[in-house]
Amino acid sequence: MKLWTADVAPNPRRVAIFLAEKGIEIPTVMVDLSQRENQAPDFVAKNPLARVPLLEFGDGSCLAESMAICRYFEETNPEPPLFGVDARGRATVEMWNRRMESEILARTTGCFRHCHPYWQGRIEQVAAYGELCRRQAEDSMVWLDGELAGRDHIAGADFTIADITAVCGFDIGRVAKIRIPESLANLTRWYQSVSARPSVAASGPPRK
Repeated sequence: MKLWTADVAPNPRRVAIFLAEKGIEIPTVMVDLSQRENQAPDFVAKNPLARVPLLEFGDGSCLAESMAICRYFEETNPEPPLFGVDARGRATVEMWNRRMESEILARTTGCFRHCHPYWQGRIEQVAAYGELCRRQAEDSMVWLDGELAGRDHIAGADFTIADITAVCGFDIGRVAKIRIPESLANLTRWYQSVSARPSVAASGPPRK
């Protein structure tokens, strides 16, 4: 088994943080996205969508998509639980993770993809859409700040995949100059606490 991954990109980073929290170590192959190594024929043969992360099993079969990979390792290595501990807990974590994907990660990455020079010539950029994503991310931060009043983590008392998704979203947002305002005290507290976790700090967040 080996993991095809890339530095700092949010979805590979979600898996990296998840594995670190689980204490799982597996061989990795770094894919240089800046050199478009993910578009090389050998890699595209493994994942026609040319995306990382990608988990390759010993028999040559592959599992793509960061949440699918995380769920595989949750099933095979259930401790500590990062997707909830019972039916209601798992549903709650699922709800919050989906919210973090749609309200935070999708919007910060949308701004990054459509406003940052890195993507020029790689995708068709629509600057107005990127700026819309920025405004939506800013609105979502205000909402999330209110939700975090009185609790330590996104989905409740415990650190879960929802926290991983959110911190990856906020960190890639920093590249697009999206910052958490200091006035959002609850969100700032959460971000500082989660960013200090060894799994998060060691995964190389983009902080430009």
